[in-house]
Amino acid sequence: MGENGAKRWNFGANEVVQRSNSLTIRDYLNTLMSNLDGGDVRPVIPLGHGDPSPFPSFRTDQAAVEAICDAVRSTKFNNYSASSGIPVARKAVAEYLSRDLSYKISPNDVHMTAGCVQAIEILISALATPGANILLPRPTYPMYDSLAAFCQLEVRYFDLLPENGWDVDLDGVEALADDKTVAIVVINPCNPCGNVFSRKHLQKIAETACKLGILLIADEVYDHFAFGDKPFVSLAEFAEIVPVIVLGAISKRWFVPGWRLGWMVTLDPHGIMKDSGFVQTLIHVVNLSTEPATFIQGAMPDIIGNTKEEFFASKLEMVKKCAEICYEELKKIPCISCPCKPEGSMFTMVKLNLSLLEGINDDMDFCSKLAKEESMIILPGRAVGMKNWLRITFAVELELLIEGFSRLKNFAERHSKKQRHNN
Repeated sequence: MGENGAKRWNFGANEVVQRSNSLTIRDYLNTLMSNLDGGDVRPVIPLGHGDPSPFPSFRTDQAAVEAICDAVRSTKFNNYSASSGIPVARKAVAEYLSRDLSYKISPNDVHMTAGCVQAIEILISALATPGANILLPRPTYPMYDSLAAFCQLEVRYFDLLPENGWDVDLDGVEALADDKTVAIVVINPCNPCGNVFSRKHLQKIAETACKLGILLIADEVYDHFAFGDKPFVSLAEFAEIVPVIVLGAISKRWFVPGWRLGWMVTLDPHGIMKDSGFVQTLIHVVNLSTEPATFIQGAMPDIIGNTKEEFFASKLEMVKKCAEICYEELKKIPCISCPCKPEGSMFTMVKLNLSLLEGINDDMDFCSKLAKEESMIILPGRAVGMKNWLRITFAVELELLIEGFSRLKNFAERHSKKQRHNN
């Protein structure tokens, strides 16, 4: 019995979980949503997270919907799935990814997951050995940070350089790594920066990872979301140089994040991951995980095979147009600077000049007051590791985007420092 006769219970808060869950994008967005003015009748403009699927302009292709319906009606996919996925799904993904490569991926190297996030969970869990560390980009996709903290895997941050088009600071990578470094994460096309890495730079990244003896994790969930001068090149092309694990999903290109269908592909032509025992560790973690819904896996051959190129081309053109509007409108707001024109994904990172603003303390204060005064949500840069920057999502309906920048401009003007003139 405890004090005052109360019974003592042996469970309670888990500090490790609380620490790992404190910096998620959802936490920031929920905080900003709570700042909205309930009396403002204007529609909320959501430029804070990357899910354009609710908007009519970004609905998925009807062929994908029909593929899901056909898979359910067939009654062939009501059973449990094998841990790494059903054979037809693994084969379909292997063939899909191989279209853009100089070699063919084996279905045996494809592991189906419940979205890309589960692939990250599995991978981080497999890498989290005592004393190990992982190299993550800054700015970053914070799910890696949260899951690494949860698994007690040390994180070390290398910089993406805005003055160099957000390329990786490779000298910084080499300085950070030691004999306990297990992997480096590269997100291409980049969330949150909106850049696309060139083939030459990707090769340098692969060569650096090889030199350091570390695994290269290629987060390519935004594959083919490249609409600038540089085409998308998969890091899978460099698996001869260094072992690569590619993460992907149908969530972005098909605009169906709620379907939760992703994959993890182990590319190990020299057997380095296999000989080290890491592949077996990975398979063990996969076996402990919940597999994605079998009927969605069963629909994969038709989702991939029946979706026409015209669908992808039209959606990419829409995203490109949104990116161009975003870039041009940002130029009209003195307190915000965009170092690079977005050329991929759905995002751009912009820097706040607080010296031009009055009554704004930092990026979180800016976003909180913007939500309250203009019913507009933008993600503060601290959520992705860059204080006093902002991450702007531009993949929304065009009229919403234009209205959003009108509100952002009004907000910035209202809070701008007024010049004082001497008499």
